[in-house]
Amino acid sequence: MVEYGKILLIAMPAFLVLVILEKLYGYWKGNDTVPLDDAVSSMSSGMTNVLRDVMGLSIGIVSYQWLYAKLSLFSIQNEFIVYAIAFIVIDFYGYWSHRFSHKINFFWNQHVIHHSSEEFNLACALRQPISGIVKFFTFLLIPAAIMGVPPEVIAIVLPLHLFMQFWYHTRHIGKLGILEYILVTPSHHRVHHAINPEYLDKNLSQVFIFWDFLFGTFQEERDDVPAVYGISRPAGTRNPFKINFQHVFILIKDAWRSNRLVDKLTIWFRPTGWRPEGFEERYPIKKIEDVFAFPKYKPRLTKGELFWSVSHLFVVMFFLLDLFARLGSLSFMHVLVYGMYVFLTIYALTDLMDRHKWNFIIEIIRIIAAASIFYWQGDWFGHGILPFIVLYHVLSFLASVWVHRRLVQNDALIIFE
Repeated sequence: MVEYGKILLIAMPAFLVLVILEKLYGYWKGNDTVPLDDAVSSMSSGMTNVLRDVMGLSIGIVSYQWLYAKLSLFSIQNEFIVYAIAFIVIDFYGYWSHRFSHKINFFWNQHVIHHSSEEFNLACALRQPISGIVKFFTFLLIPAAIMGVPPEVIAIVLPLHLFMQFWYHTRHIGKLGILEYILVTPSHHRVHHAINPEYLDKNLSQVFIFWDFLFGTFQEERDDVPAVYGISRPAGTRNPFKINFQHVFILIKDAWRSNRLVDKLTIWFRPTGWRPEGFEERYPIKKIEDVFAFPKYKPRLTKGELFWSVSHLFVVMFFLLDLFARLGSLSFMHVLVYGMYVFLTIYALTDLMDRHKWNFIIEIIRIIAAASIFYWQGDWFGHGILPFIVLYHVLSFLASVWVHRRLVQNDALIIFE
């Protein structure tokens, strides 16, 4: 985990720089595809994902270490061949786990966050889940285990494979000629993120596009069908915690309400979006019927609120990078407490972007949490930065109170009118 933290120390700032460059390029070209509020939400989601991994808040039904120990039949000495096998098997694993996530109700909950943005840009590539606490699909790596690919090679290739999926989340790159038949390109992935009926559940490959050709899920981007992005049941929030569990809450409620035992038991493994008969009329859920005629989720943030949201994101990144830099020196309890504080901070930030009237209550809870940390340790996880922490929490609380007052005033005007 310490090594993973070192990788993130480089990767996180690099991703941030690339997102900024994409925004500047779009602004220069007169086609800005990176709205700041959406980008802050996307990057906040990415932070929750890596923080979950660093805190060890995920378990596997079966570990690759166990598969390797039980199934390995070969010992390949050529290092290049070992890494090549690992990469191809992981790409195969990625295609099928991705396909299951799109096709099965329960598994869609672990993937919906990635599709939840109504934009398509590099930032939305960072929308990764925290709800996937249990890893179900490690068995797809059995071919690598049989061919004797060591666990440490898988551990290196997995994050590399994930990072290679970042670049094609953009609208600024057109079709790439012969590469369209080899690699997943921005054109392919625009199709994948679209909610147009022609594009749904297509182009599921992650690095090599030939899996889609092989298994019948390929769809070319069409000039006459402009891609519309998002999910058919709009998230309606910038908060990654809410997005991560919205779908499973629908499943829980539908299972509870159903009178048929078979529906209660099978709803989890039915096709994505399936509900018991009559539920769409009895318990309607907002759903996009016409992809070319629906309002995007866009809370009206003032310039001050938007400036604070972006600034607050940088503070969160500071906390994360500080945590990742010192994983080897902090105890497990320190990592756990620090991580939970950052989770709470991200929740407060994105909840404020939703312009929730009672956000200041979350800020009060954060102040109590920070004060408790100082009382417990006498400092901030080894840093004597009490004045900075106090000033930061005061500013954050005042920002939340300011939004509360504006919303209360607006409510009063609406009532008066």
